[in-house]
Amino acid sequence: MDTFFFSLIIFFTLFSAGKPDLSADRSAILAIRSAVGGRSILWNISQPSTPCTWPGVVCDNKTNRVVELHFPGMGLSGQLPENTLGNLTQLTTLSLRYNALSGQLPTDIFTLVNLRNLYLQNNLFSGQIPDKFSSLVNLVRVSFASNNFSGNIPTSVTNLTRLATLYLENNGLTGSIPDLSRTNIALFNVSNNQLTGEIPSKFSVFPDSAFSGNELCGKPLASCNGSDTGSGSGSDSKSSDGLSGGAIAGIVIGSVLGLLLILLILFFLCCKKRKQKDVTTSKDLGETKQVEIEVPVDHTKSKSSENVDNHASLTPAVGGTKSKSGEVGKKLVFFNKNKELGKFDLEDLLRASAEVLGKGTFGTAYKAVLEVGFAVAVKRLKDVTMADKEFKEKIEGVGAMDHQNLVLLRAYYCNGEEKLLVYDYMPMGSLSALLHGNRGAGRTPLNWETRSAIALGAARGITYLHAQGPTVSHGNIKSSNILLTASYESRVSDFGLAQLVGPNATPTRVDGYRAPEVTDIRKVSQKADVYSFGVLLLELLTGKAPTHALLNDEGVDLPRWVQSVVREEWTSEVFDLELLRYQNVEDDMVQLLQLAIDCCAQYPDKRPAMVDVTNHIEELCGSSNGLQQHDPAALNDIVSDS
Repeated sequence: MDTFFFSLIIFFTLFSAGKPDLSADRSAILAIRSAVGGRSILWNISQPSTPCTWPGVVCDNKTNRVVELHFPGMGLSGQLPENTLGNLTQLTTLSLRYNALSGQLPTDIFTLVNLRNLYLQNNLFSGQIPDKFSSLVNLVRVSFASNNFSGNIPTSVTNLTRLATLYLENNGLTGSIPDLSRTNIALFNVSNNQLTGEIPSKFSVFPDSAFSGNELCGKPLASCNGSDTGSGSGSDSKSSDGLSGGAIAGIVIGSVLGLLLILLILFFLCCKKRKQKDVTTSKDLGETKQVEIEVPVDHTKSKSSENVDNHASLTPAVGGTKSKSGEVGKKLVFFNKNKELGKFDLEDLLRASAEVLGKGTFGTAYKAVLEVGFAVAVKRLKDVTMADKEFKEKIEGVGAMDHQNLVLLRAYYCNGEEKLLVYDYMPMGSLSALLHGNRGAGRTPLNWETRSAIALGAARGITYLHAQGPTVSHGNIKSSNILLTASYESRVSDFGLAQLVGPNATPTRVDGYRAPEVTDIRKVSQKADVYSFGVLLLELLTGKAPTHALLNDEGVDLPRWVQSVVREEWTSEVFDLELLRYQNVEDDMVQLLQLAIDCCAQYPDKRPAMVDVTNHIEELCGSSNGLQQHDPAALNDIVSDS
């Protein structure tokens, strides 16, 4: 009899093992919770319940099986048990990032043939990464970054034809980088390991930061034979060309003198050309692609149109000002790309109803409603001490910027001390007002999709600016300079203005965003822009305004505060309460939070490039525009990292 019952138990065990169901998934998850459960995994398991209702567990309604596990930053510790995760046979996403899990990876993870996303970064895993990836044919994204893995990068990764993301940085991996030519890698990082050898040619398109901290060579790093002089012994080299030291010195001196002569000739030619340029007509300035509109300014008529109450007028900024030459300025200078605005001139602008929008670092902004029916934003610059000619040269570069995520400069007015800039008017105002205004009961919560889309749009705009050259930066990134369209699309404003102000310009509401190394707002590097953007991301995620020391506003040093929370214990306290009501986005928020922390690194060389930041956010948002930058066939199966 005992033998009969024992046989039945074996039969049902084998049957359930052969056909896993939701109860098997539930048992596996409870086994994991029992082994590594942190204080944050507070489930009601006192009575039978479906695991699909547990926080962090996502089920497929059609198959009634667990398909995703999301336990990021939940204080998990200890080792994952063997022969447990493998029972979740329908699992597509496993996220255990930002915990304190240790030990070797359970090998049964590599039996999950449906797995697409595997996020184990920022744990304490150690040992070699099992070379058993061949069965994970659906794997798209893998992150083992910031652990203690050792040994070689598994060669079986080369069989993952759908693999688009592989992050292995900050480990102790050795050996060489395998040839992943069969994969469709779009995001890759192996920095800060102990790798050696030549970088495969497939990876030459990635930035050098993806390979730093190793002993690697080849593009994008230095050539592998760069240290080989190839010239034999020293004595042979000296005698081979037969030149004495005196002859070499003579050649060098002659070359230097010849170069100086050429530079002197070029200098005189440039001076002559500049004099000729000063007397040419506007038609001769075809390179600037501008249209200058002559306007006979009637100051009496303009002054009579000044508004009252809480409105302002632009007339005092223009009407009675004379340039250094003594002539009254009569021109609005438009950029050719702005023909869709319609025609208006300086007199129309002076007659417009002008409302003060706010005072910023570089001047006062107005909303001007023209008589023809549309509105523009006008910024009256302050602390611009440069001559008109130099100002025009610099502002032409700003006007040449053209990107869908920038607030475009439409026209400008320059007359001595008075300088006006005309932009598109953004009806929804700034991100700062949206985040921090009206936090009362009548406020509509700003959801995760909107916030992440705003972050992506701002990142794209800043990336475009940085792509114009290594010395081009924004210089004043903050939430009040991220403006919004009627559909909440973000537009970056105030770009290119930092180079226009004088040395005595007083920054306003910018201290909380300023990188530690910045001492002059006119000299802000691209890496300093990345720091400011990181603070902006923290502001989006936490709902907290950064410190405004100059105005004694209530605020918080966001990078320091967030890092202190992370050191103590990763909890939901760091996120805006408005975000916590949205389910299944915790993993996304944690990932964006880590990106923001990386951007706010103390040392500039530790911060990512803005293009990498944008790529990361595009991946996070599952943006179709972002995916089109890579191979669509390889990335069309990437699911949103929720």
